[in-house]
Amino acid sequence: MPPSRPSAPTPSSRPSRRVLLGGALIGLFPSLALAQAAGKPAPAKAPAAAPPAAAPASVPEARPLVAGPGKLRFKPEPAPETPVWCFDGKAAPPVLRIRLGETLRVKVENRTDKPLSLHWHGVRNQNAMDGVGGVTQPAIAPGADFTYAFTPPDAGTFLVKPLVVGGSSEPSGRGLAGFLVVEELKPPSVDADLTLLMQDVRLQEDGTLMPFGQVPLAAAMGRLGNLVTLNGKPVPEAVEARPGSRFRLRLGNACNARATRIRFDGMKVYVAAVDGQPTDTFEPLRATLPFAPGSRYDLIVDLPPEPDAKGAITALVGGGLVLASVVTKGAPITEKRPPIAPIGENKLLPAEVKLQNAFRRDIIITGGATVAKDAPQAEPVFTGDPQKIWAVNGASGVAGSGALFSVKRGQVVVLAVRNDTSFPQSVHLHGHVFRLLHPLDDGWEPYWLDTFQLLEGRTARIAFLADNPGRWLISSTVMERFDTGLWTSFDVT
Repeated sequence: MPPSRPSAPTPSSRPSRRVLLGGALIGLFPSLALAQAAGKPAPAKAPAAAPPAAAPASVPEARPLVAGPGKLRFKPEPAPETPVWCFDGKAAPPVLRIRLGETLRVKVENRTDKPLSLHWHGVRNQNAMDGVGGVTQPAIAPGADFTYAFTPPDAGTFLVKPLVVGGSSEPSGRGLAGFLVVEELKPPSVDADLTLLMQDVRLQEDGTLMPFGQVPLAAAMGRLGNLVTLNGKPVPEAVEARPGSRFRLRLGNACNARATRIRFDGMKVYVAAVDGQPTDTFEPLRATLPFAPGSRYDLIVDLPPEPDAKGAITALVGGGLVLASVVTKGAPITEKRPPIAPIGENKLLPAEVKLQNAFRRDIIITGGATVAKDAPQAEPVFTGDPQKIWAVNGASGVAGSGALFSVKRGQVVVLAVRNDTSFPQSVHLHGHVFRLLHPLDDGWEPYWLDTFQLLEGRTARIAFLADNPGRWLISSTVMERFDTGLWTSFDVT
């Protein structure tokens, strides 16, 4: 996916020299909204006792999050509703909101018939809470539960995604996804804070989901849905706001495989954060952004000051697919707006990434179907092991796989990731954030990323500080590829 050069909205913003190699998009829904044990006095004439120890502050109950079967209407009547999986029986994916410094406690109850675990995509998490069933935790069995409790080190916008070794495509393709929003202590002044999550489903004629485990899909582009949803509902979504409104738009892509570009028409858009991490604000070139599965953007959006102005958020799929239509209604907002400015910084990010003594390793992605060079329009062909379609450095990721490499905590790592397959690859680094290096030198793009897209036949180098102990994955964000081997891991000791 070709990058696009941003331009700075204000003289104080530093424009990028080059561009983000990013990701694909979306769905729209509004955001959600001490005891001390006292010891008894010592008996008379008894030896003096030490003061009683204070009991720890009571721990708030974990919020229940129930994953189970449901039904959603994707096609008009008389077509039947589609059997799906959802959280808490609701069509709209959940948005879990906390403030920076707060601890998230979520008790996940698995009422589906398959093992489940939830990955907090983009959070520089404690390893045991990363949520990779079969690696960082045993998957949650049907009928069981697991409590996630962690304090995110960074403010930002993160995804909640099912991730189980060998079993991620189905819970994702049936609809399980959500947002984790960690709010800044001093968030930017806006009229609204909206979270938008895109998903898609692959329907059969009778409205049921196409069966999972389709090898031809896993060996090629993945499970591309034939119906795109926002808020668990078919697009487009209608949005109304007062003329002159300024709002924060959090975009995330929770599709199984769909990578696209999105265009913003009729509104002024500034990128404020990429993959949840703040950056200098900039206007995307041609008001268009790339979005691969797993990627996120935080945008500051200014609407026109006149009533009945129309805008749209469009996915550049085919002739264009309108995801959301926007119209201004009501009395205009006349108060003067401050200039667009950066939203702050996450102070626990590495202050620098020194490359001089970096540990360097090549990561080579192979496998998948082959495309005949003399007949590029023909269907891709795969004839190998359906459980090991993809490989990293010659090995398919399976339960019990060993780490590809190990580094000491505090070591800088540079990975040269090469895509030797016939398809673009979307790659996610767990537990860390990285800089995308320039192709000809060790300069880097001015963004922290955790997910990027790599075109076929290309190599990209990423650099990160391995400062988070544990076993971490480098994995595909296309779920069918992850399930059939496109992942590896490394240890930080």
